Amino acid sequence: MRATASLERDNTMPAPLLTFGLTFGLAFVLSLALTPLTGRLGARLGLVAEPGGRRQHKGRIPRIGGVPIYLAFVGAVLASQLFVVPPGATAAAPLPALAIERFDPKEIIRLTGLLLGGTFIFLVGLYDDWREMGPLSQYIAQLMAAAIAVAFLIIIEYVNNPFTGEQTPNFPYLVTVTVSLFWLGLMMNTVNWLDGLDGLAAGVVALACGVLFINAAFRLQPPQYSVALLPAALLGATLGFLPFNFHPARIFLGSSGAFFLGFTLGVLSIIGGAKMAAILLAMGLPLLDVVWQIVQRVARGQNPALGDRGHLHFRLLDLGLSQRQIVIGYYAFCASFGGLALLIPSRLYKFVALVVLGAISVAGFVWLARQPTLERREPPS
Repeated sequence: MRATASLERDNTMPAPLLTFGLTFGLAFVLSLALTPLTGRLGARLGLVAEPGGRRQHKGRIPRIGGVPIYLAFVGAVLASQLFVVPPGATAAAPLPALAIERFDPKEIIRLTGLLLGGTFIFLVGLYDDWREMGPLSQYIAQLMAAAIAVAFLIIIEYVNNPFTGEQTPNFPYLVTVTVSLFWLGLMMNTVNWLDGLDGLAAGVVALACGVLFINAAFRLQPPQYSVALLPAALLGATLGFLPFNFHPARIFLGSSGAFFLGFTLGVLSIIGGAKMAAILLAMGLPLLDVVWQIVQRVARGQNPALGDRGHLHFRLLDLGLSQRQIVIGYYAFCASFGGLALLIPSRLYKFVALVVLGAISVAGFVWLARQPTLERREPPS
């Protein structure tokens, strides 16, 4: 699953580790500094989550955690562009040691689409944190954000056949647009539905960003150093936020954070040159949980857009596991399969890993569906 391929470049160029570190560090520090300030602002403005509903917690928790993540990511990305130069201009850059060459002339167009679409869905999520939009309004807004991305050439043009290793012919344009819109919408809803326990969504997204960064910077041939700056920035932004969001959370992602993270992760999985198997392995469990819940709700005659406590993380919580046990278990599961995406060179073996992941997940879903809920071992938080 890739956008238009980059132009050929010099494979002997050393990885710009210092530039990666500065981009990651700026995003991390900004997020770490802005998150407590945003929490206090959210409490003062009344943008808080009250106890009750699917997500049980104590007290009134600010729910605009998307603000520091958005500001940290955008700030770090814009700052990193100071080091990105056209091909052959490295020596003339103000700081040649930090310079990264941009070899794809369309990359700046896609970056613009990422920032415009991300800003749009972030603002929509912020409004939802304030006024609580209905599911249909949310989906229309998500479709509009995805359409912005597609308009700026963030599209899935082809996939790689895992059995032959060959690239499929480019999809017809209508198929390309449809698949791209569906993928971005799926990612936004996956992260939004995953955001049910403290630190769960932000931590899983951080792990997926790590996979995308390593893939773009070190595994792709030729490497995409300028593109790798983007998942590095999102990784820093999520990790800077996570200490305040981990159980017991002092701030929630809110719709602004969940929508923005889902959209940005979906875009990065396209423009980062990631094979479909890489992001599917890293995010496989949350993606399958979304599919499973939709199927179960439809089978029961329920509206699949209306949330309930049927998600895997809620079921595990109802069975008596603590929030930290569940979240760390998710981290371990996603990190293990995301690591396989980086370690396994064969597309066929990656496909086998996807089948194994799916079989384990579905077996777990079926087993959990048959279990009676037990009394929690810890009080609601």
